[in-house]
Amino acid sequence: MDATLFTIGFTKKNAEQFFSLLRKAEIRRVLDIRLNNVSQLAAFAKRDDLRFFLKELCVAEYLHLPEFAPTEAILADYKKKGGSWERYEEQFLPLLRARKIEDRVPLAMLDRACLLCSEPTPEKCHRRLVAEYLAQHHPCLIIRHL
Repeated sequence: MDATLFTIGFTKKNAEQFFSLLRKAEIRRVLDIRLNNVSQLAAFAKRDDLRFFLKELCVAEYLHLPEFAPTEAILADYKKKGGSWERYEEQFLPLLRARKIEDRVPLAMLDRACLLCSEPTPEKCHRRLVAEYLAQHHPCLIIRHL
C-alpha cells in the first residue's frame, strides 16, 4: 500500500495560502523539521501558534522532529558562510544516516504527513533531502511538494 508524504515551506506564503494548501492535501500531521521552531521571523509558523492553527483549521497534529534538521554548523556553513548546496548535501545526508531517521517515525505515521521547514521551494531545502532519504527506506512512499 502506498503512503503519501508531503513537504511545505512557510516563507513567501501568507497564513491563508499555507493552511489552505494543507487542508486541500488532507494533511493529518505536520512534522516540523526545523532546528529553530520559535523564531520571531516565523510569524504564524511559530511552534505554539502552529500547533493551535493546525488543530483548529486543519484537524491535524503537530510534531517537532529536530533530529531531522541539520546541525547549527551545517546550517551556518551554507547560509552564513556561503557554502555550496553540494557541500550542504555532503554534510547533511551522512547525518541523516548516522541518526537513522528512518527508524524514528513509522511508515504509517508518514502517510498524509507533511514535512515543514522555511524554504519556499524544495529544490535547495533539507525537507526534500529528508523526504527522498525516507523514500529510499520506504519504497511505497510517494513524495508531493506543496
